[in-house]
Amino acid sequence: MSIVNRFTFNAFQENTYIIQDEGSKKAIIIDPGCHTVTEREEIMDHIEQKSLSIVAILNTHCHVDHVFGNAFLKRSFPDAPLCIHRGELPVLRTYPNFAAMYGLVGEPSPEPDQFLEGNEVFAFGDTTLQIFLTPGHSPASISFYNKEDQYIIGGDVLFYQSIGRTDLPGGNYDTLIKSINDHFLTLPDDTIVYSGHGPSTTIGAEKNQNPFLS
Repeated sequence: MSIVNRFTFNAFQENTYIIQDEGSKKAIIIDPGCHTVTEREEIMDHIEQKSLSIVAILNTHCHVDHVFGNAFLKRSFPDAPLCIHRGELPVLRTYPNFAAMYGLVGEPSPEPDQFLEGNEVFAFGDTTLQIFLTPGHSPASISFYNKEDQYIIGGDVLFYQSIGRTDLPGGNYDTLIKSINDHFLTLPDDTIVYSGHGPSTTIGAEKNQNPFLS
């Protein structure tokens, strides 16, 4: 069994997730948005208090608000590979420029240690995440589905009664809707959706209430 811990960080109110494998205390960090000293202390305090062993740092996609903490956490856990989809590499490399457009300083991210693709699994301890390639909000966003515990962490693909924006470089509305139809709406209705912003929701609720999916 795995435990999902959510933190809301930075000026964009981005959701960062720590997924803990309950039996082994191994854990992964998804979309580290910790930007300020206080935010970085918060996530490190949680890791220390829970005695977690961080085994990987994953980015669903590499927009500025989701990668602020990459460099800090890679320094803190040098043996934990930083993993992205190959198609997000140009976004990762240029994110400090986009941060500057918002008047923010973004520390350059380390280069990824590992590339993740769709239709594969990422396992740690007794926890297995199926990886879906879900572009549309960004060029090569990926989502992580845990069938056993019935949740999906999808970055900025699907939100509570909304969807990810598609007006940023590499975004495409039709592609995003296809990603949602192919990889989200085919999941059981009680699957929890942990999004990159805002509250969690369920697949069933979004089928019935999301105005973009009618």
